[in-house]
Amino acid sequence: MKKSLLSRCLSTVAISLGLALSAQSLSAHCQVPCGIYDDHARVAAMLEDAATVIKASTMLGELAEESSAQAANQIVRWVTNKESHAQSVISTIADYFLTQRVKSSQDDYGQRLKDHHAVIVAAMKAKQSADPAAGMALKSAIAKLEAYYPDHHEH
Repeated sequence: MKKSLLSRCLSTVAISLGLALSAQSLSAHCQVPCGIYDDHARVAAMLEDAATVIKASTMLGELAEESSAQAANQIVRWVTNKESHAQSVISTIADYFLTQRVKSSQDDYGQRLKDHHAVIVAAMKAKQSADPAAGMALKSAIAKLEAYYPDHHEH
């Protein structure tokens, strides 16, 4: 009986560990050559993330003047949102663009690398700051990437 229970526990742990490890790899599209890419859509999503960072920073400034429990609650929520969206930009650049779209074989590799790195740095600074200017700098850095990933889809 003990052996069977131990065996089941080990199996459960192994399955749980496998699911936990695969959950991270599922978030990045796509590290296998599936051929389904929409780089422009990812840039647009990062611009939405930047808009959220700007809005959150603006709201933090407005709420900082209040001293109610509700204002404190909203401040926490806006900070959490701001950091989440800035982190989403960092993850998109690192897990998608830098691993799959920026390649050393590209003639402008050095500039592409600098421009993508600038987005990561701007997102990091936006996480650390409550100033909407940091969000605007992030938006500007992301917008520079649009030249590399034009919209080729017909609407």
